[in-house]
Amino acid sequence: MKELKILGIVTVFTLILYWGVEPFAHSQMHKHVEGHDFTYPDLPAVKAKGNAENGKNLVMACVGCHSITSQNMPAPMDPVMSAQTYGVNPPDLSNIGALFDEKFLAHFLLDPAKVTKSKHFAMPPSAGSEQDAADIVAYFKSIAPKEVSPKEAYAAACGRCHANRYGHWTQLGDVPKTKSNIKTGVDLDALEFKKKLGIYQNKLADYMGKLPPDLSIIIRARSEDFLETFVEDPQSQLPGTAMPRVGLTKEGYEKVKAYLEETGDPSKPLREKTGPWVVGFFVIFAFLAFLWKKSIWKGHH
Repeated sequence: MKELKILGIVTVFTLILYWGVEPFAHSQMHKHVEGHDFTYPDLPAVKAKGNAENGKNLVMACVGCHSITSQNMPAPMDPVMSAQTYGVNPPDLSNIGALFDEKFLAHFLLDPAKVTKSKHFAMPPSAGSEQDAADIVAYFKSIAPKEVSPKEAYAAACGRCHANRYGHWTQLGDVPKTKSNIKTGVDLDALEFKKKLGIYQNKLADYMGKLPPDLSIIIRARSEDFLETFVEDPQSQLPGTAMPRVGLTKEGYEKVKAYLEETGDPSKPLREKTGPWVVGFFVIFAFLAFLWKKSIWKGHH
């Protein structure tokens, strides 16, 4: 019984110490921000009912800057030239109907700077009325794929500004596989890609104020609550940040988070699978150790 009392006291003090170092300390160092589950309550409901056919005609005004590759509408410029023109490469619009909130998209088309909460966002309004905005959103919903991979979600929501070196991702897309010249040992294709990437990153840094950070280990560096509320509304966590509010749905955010976990914490599935076995081992070991102790000390008290 004495050993159990000692164990209980040690356990209580350990839990108190852990609470003081982890939950309590973090709550004092980082302000708590209440999330809204990606519902964007500051935006009023869109009353107009969208017409996808009309939206298909209206969206032609968008392809002057954007691509819609799923509909065989290529980008008018390559990413580097787009960055030199706009500061950043405008996104492909194939998947936005599957990843972004409908209400957010409609208001974004009417007033991008206001909705994104970023003074750095220079895109002009793309819809003349709420009805036009609803029609365009309806069109994007109609062409949206049923399933979007985590990597595709990351590319659409984050990938034009943020690199991910663990995922071999740059602001220009995947790092290409190239080969060095056998005679010279020089990889001209790799050098050309680095040159283009450097030009893009310099223009992006000028546009945003600084180069957005690589997100390889963000899933480990920040808490889950911070990441979710920051992606939902960057200004809530970092007032004045240049990062715009992107307008993901809850499901879209989960896709992005899955990619960040896949690249930044690839051992998580194995860790979660192994954890119960480790705990089970210690429970059995503790029980056997207790029986062994009783056997050894039997008759010595």
